Amino acid sequence: MSTPRWYSQPFPPEGASAAEGIRNQLGRPNLDLLTILVRESAQNSWDAAIGDRPVDYRINLRSVGAAHANAWRDLLQEGAPDDTRLPLRKSLRQSRIRVLEVSDRGTRGLGGPTRADSTVTERHDFVAFVRNVGEPRDNALGGGTYGFGKGIFYLLAKTGTVLIHTRCLFEGRYQTRLMGSALWQSYLAEEDGSERRYTGRHWWGDTSGHVVEPLFDDEADATARRLGLEAFGEEETGTTIVVIDPKLDELDPDLKEVEERHVAEYLADTIAWQLWPKMLANNAGQSAMRFSVECNGTEVPVPDPRETRPLNLFVAAHEKMSGSNGTVVQCLKPKRLLGRLGLVKRHAPPLEPSRAAQTAGIETFPHHVCLMRSAELVVTYHPGPKPPSEYLSYAGVFKADSSSEIDHAFSRAEPPTHDAWNAHSLEYPDSTYVRTALRRIREMANELLGLDKASKVGSAKISLGAASTLLSPLVGGSWGIGGATDYGQSDGTGTLRTRRTKPKPAKTRPPKSGDSPGSEWSDGEEVSDQPQPDDLDHARSEEAAGQGLDGELTSPPKRKRPRVQYLDEPYYDEHDGQAVLIQEFRLPVAGPQEVGIELNVAIAGGDETEPPIGAAMPELLGWYDGDEALVTEPTLLTEGDAERPRRAVIRPAPDTMTDIQLRVKAVTS
Repeated sequence: MSTPRWYSQPFPPEGASAAEGIRNQLGRPNLDLLTILVRESAQNSWDAAIGDRPVDYRINLRSVGAAHANAWRDLLQEGAPDDTRLPLRKSLRQSRIRVLEVSDRGTRGLGGPTRADSTVTERHDFVAFVRNVGEPRDNALGGGTYGFGKGIFYLLAKTGTVLIHTRCLFEGRYQTRLMGSALWQSYLAEEDGSERRYTGRHWWGDTSGHVVEPLFDDEADATARRLGLEAFGEEETGTTIVVIDPKLDELDPDLKEVEERHVAEYLADTIAWQLWPKMLANNAGQSAMRFSVECNGTEVPVPDPRETRPLNLFVAAHEKMSGSNGTVVQCLKPKRLLGRLGLVKRHAPPLEPSRAAQTAGIETFPHHVCLMRSAELVVTYHPGPKPPSEYLSYAGVFKADSSSEIDHAFSRAEPPTHDAWNAHSLEYPDSTYVRTALRRIREMANELLGLDKASKVGSAKISLGAASTLLSPLVGGSWGIGGATDYGQSDGTGTLRTRRTKPKPAKTRPPKSGDSPGSEWSDGEEVSDQPQPDDLDHARSEEAAGQGLDGELTSPPKRKRPRVQYLDEPYYDEHDGQAVLIQEFRLPVAGPQEVGIELNVAIAGGDETEPPIGAAMPELLGWYDGDEALVTEPTLLTEGDAERPRRAVIRPAPDTMTDIQLRVKAVTS
């Protein structure tokens, strides 16, 4: 059994790629390294999928156990360059060796020949990943282009070093391969009294021949066991890339030691945001890829996009895009089918986006279209026009057509990190295809929001927030609060004075059993710091109670009439996963009383009390009487208390403004 050693590549007379050039192939990406790792490695795994079999994709962040640490130091320091040329030895000398393993199973592995000068022209995955740079893909309609994504493994390693453990079918039999590879920086070294230039590329493996080769089969399996790497099954194929001493501090540079669990959770959330299309089940109920994350032997759950806001909105858009309701996007000159688009909108309260969501570009509410090619890997979340209300969200999915001409155009529009479509880098007609698709996406988002209609209303010198409320009846998919704003008066500064609509006259109904004679409903009113007329009358009556003008006893004062005090304007909140309106109020008059509510759709010139056929109306979900549980009755029976706030919970009708009118009456036994 041969002992694996390191081999450092000198510059040959005909020249070669320096390590710095390969490391810089990714350019200066906008995404963080961990996000790029997830995107690029999963893309490589998907491109290596075998037929319709699902791909198992796993990330394991761990520390090398005590049983294997010495083997790592013994095996991987053999022939390694000194610390000035490759910082591997420094990391191996630490008390704890940390590694990040990215693996796939159910893929074809890194097969093909192991030497770059082989004449084999098909299935040269090993050479493309380990030796060559910038080689075109050999997978039609794959997610990658020129394989620059492999550079992320080296960029993420503080050592610039990775191990490649793979099993493939080669020449009709299963073969296991194990090899190390490092990219750092070029350097000069003195040899035999003269200096020689080195590329900064290094390989670890069998150095007994003229070219360093991987360890094969039994030797590879035995060495992998010594290092504690997961073994392959007898007929299992796939690849594991081990990043030695990964950079984790970029998540929080101020921390000297980042919590590994925190990093693993971020990776799991990033998988959900960047790879959710591969989690969706096909017609057979099977997803294209299965994902898992572990941290030192403990599983970290990957969020389910169907159950996670606002990813579930993109899932709904994907279903629409894939179904009969999807919109065909075309280019007219030249005439080509560009792809399909699905757009959906929902009312929901703003959310607190996770770090992975923020990395994807999602703010407190989504107004984005997920762009993808036929491989259904997320390219980017393309921001569209913002809705007029933060309580209205929309999401879209656009998938480029799978024809070779269109797929080629959109793939060429992507940078090495595959996270954008840049039409300016293309020539005609490819540039026209990409620009037209992005323009049509924006136009259809405007149509979804009704902004194409709203733009015809005209403009006024009012604040944007007030304008969104004013235009909400004209904008599909928005809500408003009836009687919230006086649109007719401006203070000259571009803002509007707000007020609540003057309460309507009390409405009465036929008496019911249990009503006391003369009982009636009273309307709600605004909160005021000034004494209310009823308060003054009540105070005077109390002062006079018990003593007349001549000192004689008089009859007790009449009972004070109950009323409702609104506590500010209604606001949006979340209840059982849906957006609701909350109206807070107080009952300042003591005594038993009953609170009711009247809900209408506010329209120009009044309220809509009877919905059109099939149309929704606002609905009362219940009451919160202080800190108690939700009371799901049509009216609230309670005791008046000036210090105790109550809340009415209302489900608004989509695409409408809601008018809320609270009423109260005294209850007598």
